[in-house]
Amino acid sequence: MTCIDRRDAGLLLLRLGTGGVLAAHGTQKLFGWFGGGGIEGTGQFMESVGYRPGKASAIAAGLAEAGGGTLLALGLATPAAGAAAAGAMAGAAVVSAPNGFFAQSGGYEYAAALGLTAAGLAVTGPGRLSLDARFGDATNRCWMIPAAFAVTGAVTTVVVAARNRRLRQGTQGEQEALFEE
Repeated sequence: MTCIDRRDAGLLLLRLGTGGVLAAHGTQKLFGWFGGGGIEGTGQFMESVGYRPGKASAIAAGLAEAGGGTLLALGLATPAAGAAAAGAMAGAAVVSAPNGFFAQSGGYEYAAALGLTAAGLAVTGPGRLSLDARFGDATNRCWMIPAAFAVTGAVTTVVVAARNRRLRQGTQGEQEALFEE
């Protein structure tokens, strides 16, 4: 009798758990499943925390989470899936950062854990119990890892910087209005 390789079994568990959670979060945003706000409600929330336009931000975050999570769970296009999910979680962590680290205080702990796990899977690879392995790793080449993180990192940096700029401008406008009173 042959044992399943422990590393591959562990990667499968990590992929299924992390990918499943990310996919569920994404479907909350996209479809309102599991008590989520759907595109309308999530779009309004995105606007309130500085991500504009809200609907487009909700769709982008939902697709990165649902798509990246599903692909991670399947072990398909693992570098791109992990990088996309990590980028979405970086955007979420920025919103929670003012509340500190721990989730019980509204901090970024949970987003960081999901993002780092997704990034780790992208770098490590999905293991042999995956669709990437089944299809000869056609969408899991070594060069795809830095490419996926470079693109995701650039997009995430631009989006978060634009958000932060809008928030700073809003705060300046509020301060100027108080000064004029």
